[in-house]
Amino acid sequence: MSMSRARVARRIAAAAAYGGGGIGLLGGATIGLLLTEVQLARRSVGSSGDVPPVADGGYGAVFAHHANQRPLRLALAGDSTAAGQGVHRPRQTPGALLASGLAAVAERPVDLRTVALPGAQSDDLERQVTMLLGDSSLIPDVCVIMIGANDVTHRMPPARSVRLLADAVRRLREKNCQVVVGTCPDLGTIEPVYQPLRWLARRMSRQLAAAQTIGVVEQGGRTVSLGDLLGPEFEANPRELFGPDNYHPSAEGYATAAMAMLPTLCAALGLWPDAERPEAARREGILPVAEAAAQAASESGTEVAAAAPVGTRGPWVLLKHRRRRRLPASDAAAKDATGAETPATIRMPEA
Repeated sequence: MSMSRARVARRIAAAAAYGGGGIGLLGGATIGLLLTEVQLARRSVGSSGDVPPVADGGYGAVFAHHANQRPLRLALAGDSTAAGQGVHRPRQTPGALLASGLAAVAERPVDLRTVALPGAQSDDLERQVTMLLGDSSLIPDVCVIMIGANDVTHRMPPARSVRLLADAVRRLREKNCQVVVGTCPDLGTIEPVYQPLRWLARRMSRQLAAAQTIGVVEQGGRTVSLGDLLGPEFEANPRELFGPDNYHPSAEGYATAAMAMLPTLCAALGLWPDAERPEAARREGILPVAEAAAQAASESGTEVAAAAPVGTRGPWVLLKHRRRRRLPASDAAAKDATGAETPATIRMPEA
């Protein structure tokens, strides 16, 4: 299955690179069945019109007095998952969780800016990136992008989806902004979705996630697989990890996603203690990009990054399973823009 996924991902990425957009993952008859099932699922899955809480502002204020550098600038782009739809407190959003965690690891204040839009597909990334790059003095140091689910449910051609994401990553990297992409989540984990839609949704989302990885890494970004990480936990604890609409994550679900992405976010800035080399004991390695992408789409929290500097690398990448460490409790709490306490420490079990 992984080799088949690698071939499809390679074809999608190639079509994206050369301007194609018509490669589909499923035949017309299957798409018809899928659409029928989607209509049924929409009656079961709740919808949320809630506006995500605003979490933008400063984090890690406790470090301001001994930091001689300006605050790190963190941006969140993408869809409702990046925006934090489904929770009601700023500190529960992935942006707040990542900003607090980054501040604790860097021992440096962090300024958070969120441009993610609920319901966004990859064609909205151009607008979002333009917003982030509009002021040259406020270009983020690192941008986290979470996108893809709406591309699948709205039948955007996967090659077009990957091309749009790759373009966004390229524009950010040209401005020396590091980029970490949480690839398309596994839509087969949505509780009210039944077979055969569950199997089809899983197949489509994982194929897109693998193709996204190829496109992102080729532009100098890093990816983290969210689908397989959240899948088993969502399936085992749907009431805890899904929000009231049975679709968006709950506070616990967003914390799970943040725990997966924080090590890669910090590594992109040179702040994580893991070495930038594979550890055989942890099933890491230097692999062809398509093979690594397919493997990452099926393994929890897997990071994929270029194995050589941009401009000199071939089609080989570093596949990592980052250790998730418990951050020091002494790193105290940060304050968000409203003055509400936010967790500067994301407690992460040893891997």
